[in-house]
Amino acid sequence: MSRVDFTQVHCNEHPEAPLVEDYRAGDQICSECGLVVGDRVIDVGSEWRTFSNEKAGADPSRVGGAENPLLNGSDLTTLIGGGRGMAAFDEFGNAKYQSRKAISSGDRALMNAFKEINQMADRLHLSKTIVDRANNLFKMIHDGKTLKGRSNDAIASACLCLACRQEGVPRTFKEICAVSKISKKEIGRVFKLILAALNTSVELITTGDFMSRFCSNLGLPNSVQRAATAIARTAVDLDIVPGRSPLSVAAAAIYMASQASEVKRSQKEIGDVAGVADVTIRQVYRLMYPRAVELFPKDFVFFTPINELPVA
Repeated sequence: MSRVDFTQVHCNEHPEAPLVEDYRAGDQICSECGLVVGDRVIDVGSEWRTFSNEKAGADPSRVGGAENPLLNGSDLTTLIGGGRGMAAFDEFGNAKYQSRKAISSGDRALMNAFKEINQMADRLHLSKTIVDRANNLFKMIHDGKTLKGRSNDAIASACLCLACRQEGVPRTFKEICAVSKISKKEIGRVFKLILAALNTSVELITTGDFMSRFCSNLGLPNSVQRAATAIARTAVDLDIVPGRSPLSVAAAAIYMASQASEVKRSQKEIGDVAGVADVTIRQVYRLMYPRAVELFPKDFVFFTPINELPVA
């Protein structure tokens, strides 16, 4: 017979019998004789009840969302409903209670901005790290009160764009504009104001920042992506495309590389993904075309020879 540890709760008549826990009643019951040998057992499981007034089928909830450390106020208050005489009581004579969270106007503005940032980030498939950084940037601007007169939506959009730059996954103003309520021009203007207000700077975007994402969205193989990256980098180094934006150079490089490969993409297809007009891609491509021999990497396997590439 095995040794029984009498320091543990057990049945006196059947010390070796396993105990059954009744979580609903909070009891421990002997599996042999049914004797209740322990009570007041704490259920550490999840309380899957719903406290909403919605009909059945609503998502189970417990105590609501976690507190946001970026908000200034976090106090909870309970108020008894006002009224005369019995007006403050229900038909059963119980006092009416109204629970609410006291939210200041400043916190309400922050919550709305955080919600907007989160929605934009979801549409762009951005990580939580970027969302948290954008929220912190908005909090700094809001507390500093340096951008008075600018809409919170514009500041939120610009903060998300800046957070993407700082996290090394830049998004263009046009991409932010596509998921925002603010124009591209206004986002760019507020973006510069935020940099000045925070006394910070960001690295200039390069063609390599967008190349992998654009090529992936276009369904191009790695060989075309590597060729486009080399074409864009060499074109910038040789000063073939002076004054042109990295987006335009990247789009034109993708067009050139794809036209020389088996998987060809039109200027319109590339422009839709990169957010660059067809005419802009055509103009940059014309600058690069005369020196195409210098731009392609040495190990690139041509499906279409350079001399058969489209002129524009």
